[in-house]
Amino acid sequence: MSRIAPMLATRIDRLSWHAHSFHRFAHHPLCVAYASELIVIGRKGRVCRGCVSAALGMVAGLAVGWFLPRNALLEAILLGAALTLGLLSLKWRLPKWTTRLLPAGCASAAFMAAVRGSICGDTHSVFIGSAVLFTGLFGFAVYRKRGPNRARCEACPERSCAKVCSGLAPILRRERAFQRVSQRWMLGA
Repeated sequence: MSRIAPMLATRIDRLSWHAHSFHRFAHHPLCVAYASELIVIGRKGRVCRGCVSAALGMVAGLAVGWFLPRNALLEAILLGAALTLGLLSLKWRLPKWTTRLLPAGCASAAFMAAVRGSICGDTHSVFIGSAVLFTGLFGFAVYRKRGPNRARCEACPERSCAKVCSGLAPILRRERAFQRVSQRWMLGA
């Protein structure tokens, strides 16, 4: 149980939401070197190109999977393709459409086809659908556990500088300001 009053916790949550809104879905430094990794929305909003690719792949895969014929072998091939592409992306730096869009599309197509097959009573489809679901949840959990990477980029022109990278500086300024204000609120409560 938290020792922070519920009203104060709500205020701190709201402050955190606003403090991190400009980079919440970016996942990358906000510098010129990483501009190709981000999609700018509005004046300050940024979204990770890889996450958008994965989301589009999921939606497309669900739509395609709905119309695929019920076939456990096809579902297994789609799952294998998704896993293979996902594992290749850990070793080599490949384009986003091969590391995010295609694996997400193949996995969600396999899942939707398996759901359709399991509704019709195919036991293989239940197994494949469960495998897709648990693999996706495991991959997401591993990704989330990694947390933010604040290390300097390998190809960054600012790598040799002692100061904070210009792409991470605005994020760190917001985090420090958020910590100061929330700390002051908690001490005042």
